[in-house]
Amino acid sequence: MILLHLKDEEYPETELTNHRDIARGIVFFPGDRIAIHHIYRDDRFGKQHYLETPGGGVDEGETFAEALARECEEELGYEVEVGECVAEIDDAYNLIGRANRNRYYLCSAKEFKGKHFESEGDDFIKETRFLTLDEAIEAYEAQEDHGVSGLVKRRELPVLLEVKRLLGK
Repeated sequence: MILLHLKDEEYPETELTNHRDIARGIVFFPGDRIAIHHIYRDDRFGKQHYLETPGGGVDEGETFAEALARECEEELGYEVEVGECVAEIDDAYNLIGRANRNRYYLCSAKEFKGKHFESEGDDFIKETRFLTLDEAIEAYEAQEDHGVSGLVKRRELPVLLEVKRLLGK
C-alpha cells in the first residue's frame, strides 16, 4: 500500500478548516478495463478537464468501503465488490480550504443497477471511460500539470502505477 501526503501548490496557501474522508475505487470490468471519469468543470477553479476515479465522500456512520459501494452505484450504476485498500493519500484544495483523506480500493463490478447521480460533484462527470490499466496510466500522464487537473494527476497516477505493480501487469 502506498501512503502519500500532497500539498496544494497550485493555489494560494490558506487555512484548511474543512476535512473530508473520500473513498475511491479502481473498478475493474470485464476485459480488464477500469472505469475512469472524464470531468469537466467551469467554476471558481476555472475551466478544467481531467480524469478521476469513481468515488466520493464518506457520510457519517459509513465505512470507507460502504461509501465506495454507494458511490459506485450512484456514479457507475453498478454494484461492486470492494476489495483491498491499495493507497491512502492526503491532499488539499487551498481554494476551498479543504483537506482530504483519500483511500483507494481495488473493486470489481458485479450487477448493473442503474445510475442515479446524487451529489453536486456528480454533475461534473462528462462521461465515464472504460480503459485498460495501461491506457489509463497513459491518459493520466498526458493530463495537464496545473490547476485541479495537476492536483488530481499527482494524487491518482501513483495509485494506478501501484495497482499495475501489485497485479504484475
